[in-house]
Amino acid sequence: MYLGIDIGTSSSKGVLVQRDGTVIARAERAHDVSSPRPGWFEHDAEAVWWADFVAITRELMDIAHRVFGSDSPPGSRTGVHLLDALAVSGIGPCLLPADADGRPLRPAILYGVDTRATAEIAELNTEFGVQAVLERAGAPLTSQAVGPKLRWLARHEPDIASRTSMLLMASSFLVHRLTGRYVLDHQSASQCVPMYDLGKREWAADWAEVVAPGLTLPELAWPTEIVGRVSTTAAAATGLPTGLPVTTGTIDAWAEAASVGVRAPGDAMIMYGTTMFLVQVLTDPHPHSGLWGTCGTWPGTYTLAAGMATSGAVTDWLRRLLGGDFADLVTAAAEVPAGSRGLLLLPYFAGERTPLFDPDARGVIAGLTLGHGRAELYRAAMEGIAYGVRHNLEAMVEAGGQARRLVAVGGGTKGGLWTQIVADVTGLPQQLPADTVGAALGDALLAAEASGIDTSAWNPVIGVVEPDPDRHATYTSYYRRYREMYESTVDIAHFLADEQHRAVRHS
Repeated sequence: MYLGIDIGTSSSKGVLVQRDGTVIARAERAHDVSSPRPGWFEHDAEAVWWADFVAITRELMDIAHRVFGSDSPPGSRTGVHLLDALAVSGIGPCLLPADADGRPLRPAILYGVDTRATAEIAELNTEFGVQAVLERAGAPLTSQAVGPKLRWLARHEPDIASRTSMLLMASSFLVHRLTGRYVLDHQSASQCVPMYDLGKREWAADWAEVVAPGLTLPELAWPTEIVGRVSTTAAAATGLPTGLPVTTGTIDAWAEAASVGVRAPGDAMIMYGTTMFLVQVLTDPHPHSGLWGTCGTWPGTYTLAAGMATSGAVTDWLRRLLGGDFADLVTAAAEVPAGSRGLLLLPYFAGERTPLFDPDARGVIAGLTLGHGRAELYRAAMEGIAYGVRHNLEAMVEAGGQARRLVAVGGGTKGGLWTQIVADVTGLPQQLPADTVGAALGDALLAAEASGIDTSAWNPVIGVVEPDPDRHATYTSYYRRYREMYESTVDIAHFLADEQHRAVRHS
């Protein structure tokens, strides 16, 4: 069996999977995201990442022990529930400063939703040059990049920066805790902009020294490589067998793409979650100023990635505001025609990442009348997020990528309405896999591949969401206005964002 565990933004999940791809046990732990200041988002690596990992591992081992009825201890390498390998993934790119022993020095600064390093982004762009960064690193400097967060740390928390010996992310923190290895996968490293050379697929040592002087960077490996084995100490804490092979790990979205077979050039994933994320596989780098260009999960591949700042977060906000549960709102929204009876929503409630890279963008709902109700509002939110997906897919085409196969995954695929709206807005069919458990399944798949197992039959496609031509025509008209609405309101949004920042500073 193969164990996969993923540390997500709001929960961690784990699965045990047999060699044929059958999931035999699942476990999940919810956790909170700390936001000590507006625009700051953090995780406590000990209380969230490690505690979740230990709890999920012990639960899965206990389930396996009870299901198989073995007299051997859970995780025993001589028992009937033999574990062959383990892989982990997690939110990223993140910055977890750690000392020489891998002990966290502060909470981890999370991925692009954390926008604290705006000044440092501008500063590094001036030092290196916007175009030079794009050409060498394959992506622009944005809130997603690790480099500006390191510069922020040196400026605002110099004592912690001076004691930092390791740059860890969720996956590499767990790998180090399990095996003692200080290693990071190429895909994650390529998001440490501007410290990674995408063309050469190695650290850009000269730029890294400018960004974080004296910091020893981790070794590099691919997600399907075995980089260590579970130590005696880690085995005692987790219930895992000593000596269990551990792979390099990677960022959750790329593990999720692996879970649904997105690996060939032209394959693309849409991940429906708290935020919307897209990954498209390429054979060569295609830098684009509005997207993230990264290494792929497998050697010889690259990806274009896009991420919206909110998606499920907006629909959840509306659910709490309007009352009721998701099922009721989806049922009501399904009765509303395309266009939500004349409503148009910009889903930039937490700024926007790709392709705008505008942390001060704000949400807008246009066309409201006294005749609109909760159903129209909820559908308008789904449609607004779908327009954002279309915007990102069009940016990928501009960059030279072409999604020839689109696969949907994530909790937002349940119920069917959201995937249908995205298909209608984009005009593209979406394949639905048998299992949408996500990144944890992808981790197990990567662990199996690292062990030499053929995973081509894992998680087959069981359905396709086809676009409706009439609704697509309606949505194309709305989409043009969606694009125009951002341009027309951006100055107002930035004024209001400044007012919000000022209010927080004076509170």
